[in-house]
Amino acid sequence: MATPIEEYAVLGDTETAALVSRQGSIDWLCLPRFDSPACFAALLGTPEHGRWLLGPAGPARSTRRYLDSSFVLETIHETDTGAVRVVDLMPLGDGRADVIRRVEGLRGTVRMRHEWVVRFGYGKVRPWVAHSPGHRLDTDVITAIAGPDMLVFRGSRLPHRHDGHHEDEFEVAAGERHTFTTTWFKSYKAIPPPLHIDAQIAATLRRSNEWAAHCDYEGPYREQVVRSLLTLRLLTDSRYGGIVAAPTTSLPEDVGGVRNWDYRYCWLRDASLTLEAFLASGYLAETRLWRNWLLRAVAGDPQDLQIMYRVDGSRELPERELEHLPGYAASKPVRVGNGAVGQRQTDVLGEVMIALEEARRRGLENDPQSWAMQRALVAELATHWDDPDHGLWEIRGPLRHFTHSRLMVWAAFDRAVEAVEDHGLEGPVEQWRELRATVRAEILAKGFSEERNSFTQHYDTTEVDASLLLIPIVGFLPAGDPRVLGTIGAIEQDLMRDGLLLRYRTESGVDGLAGDEHPFLACSWWLVSAYAMCGMVEKARALMDRLVGLLNDVGLAAEEYDPVRGHMVGNFPQAFSHLTLIGAAHALAEAERRGTAHAGQQIPSRG
Repeated sequence: MATPIEEYAVLGDTETAALVSRQGSIDWLCLPRFDSPACFAALLGTPEHGRWLLGPAGPARSTRRYLDSSFVLETIHETDTGAVRVVDLMPLGDGRADVIRRVEGLRGTVRMRHEWVVRFGYGKVRPWVAHSPGHRLDTDVITAIAGPDMLVFRGSRLPHRHDGHHEDEFEVAAGERHTFTTTWFKSYKAIPPPLHIDAQIAATLRRSNEWAAHCDYEGPYREQVVRSLLTLRLLTDSRYGGIVAAPTTSLPEDVGGVRNWDYRYCWLRDASLTLEAFLASGYLAETRLWRNWLLRAVAGDPQDLQIMYRVDGSRELPERELEHLPGYAASKPVRVGNGAVGQRQTDVLGEVMIALEEARRRGLENDPQSWAMQRALVAELATHWDDPDHGLWEIRGPLRHFTHSRLMVWAAFDRAVEAVEDHGLEGPVEQWRELRATVRAEILAKGFSEERNSFTQHYDTTEVDASLLLIPIVGFLPAGDPRVLGTIGAIEQDLMRDGLLLRYRTESGVDGLAGDEHPFLACSWWLVSAYAMCGMVEKARALMDRLVGLLNDVGLAAEEYDPVRGHMVGNFPQAFSHLTLIGAAHALAEAERRGTAHAGQQIPSRG
């Protein structure tokens, strides 16, 4: 049986991340980057595809938490004979790729099971494994090498080799402590020195707590907001500045189905929305880091703008299937790369322009190259804004005139106008104003159904889409507008499943894919924001309470939730879920601050 997704916690060093189960098995780890091949891939297969297990040898009652505002994970395992504490982390700021695991006896004696099974190449490549004298400061280590990659294992006791695995069982008594580390490095380089474990744990806790202390949000659900901000920070590559959508690939949207995608890349849309969450909560440095990444990634002809890039800004993301992996809970295919990279998604620039305009409002200094890049991209958008596209959900069916895409086209021109009018930047503002008005008129004429009193998913349907909830959020119409209220009602009627929102009705056939999917958590958090803006504070609170209750025990969310089986589905942890949680909390705090029954009607539309 596959470990339920919500049973995992994440470890990370802001360059890659690992998933570790409650039972102590690291089942997913890509080294040295988020988008590198995995060396532990049991998440998408079996233990034979690579894992690092450190947990009780028998039944145990296990509870866990993150220490302070960090991703240092503490798990307490209690058995009939005793209790142990396991501390897991990936150190921050050491310029290396390390995993530290420490087990300490608390009372009695606990028998521990230890397995270290390395399989490079997403679980396919068995490495050459040997004992080695290691670094001059070591006594003995285990090394695993395959091509350019090498792992070195260190520990107070080394597991024994058995049939391609390294295994051990040992007793931990109260007061005893064992520490183990795994370090990745290039195989042609010398083995790096061992870590100063206590110093690395202390430094990681200090850096994490200092970062979290900058959060200036003091509204409701602050604990969940801070953990979500920390999650977004973990998914922001501190070396390059790219922001990945999730650290995993192919965790299914429909268990046993084909909707399995690789999210270990940097979508411009998701990254822009992440920046809005950071900015709203008092973080400006992350915006500067990502803006510099953006300038490098999109450098060149504006016509060549992609919707996503690799962590380092490179462009090649060919999609292929890994036939050797059976998939999470037999959900095939397992994919790496993402074929949506070549799609036309006209909404993307709108999200980028919203984020960068928000950064200007909050004091980010102007960079001439950044504004020149924005001008060039807006000029390119002006030549093809009315073309059909695949939409933000990366529809693999026919191109459509999606209303959300048009909404974000309007937002791109609107924020360009604002940059000139409010910040004194140079640009063809009259042309942009005219285009903004044209797009607005088209949306109101073609994207709205008088029959349903609702905006529609695209111009050729009366179906709705949860992305229409962004209409008041981006300022296209005031929240109290009857057309907005009608759209919220239609979305509730068509897309609500067990109290949570779907993205759209898959049975409409719009996405060209087989199978179904479950409620998309980000959409329900959008609905919280929409309720709050419309003055429906009680409904917003009730839904927010429900959603917060779906977070796992360490505050993490996947992409979707199956309310029938009570399990998370989709890639995990998911940036989109956490950034919309933050937005919903801010919207609710603002609505409660205004304190009027129809506060949203006071919010004017733009343009």
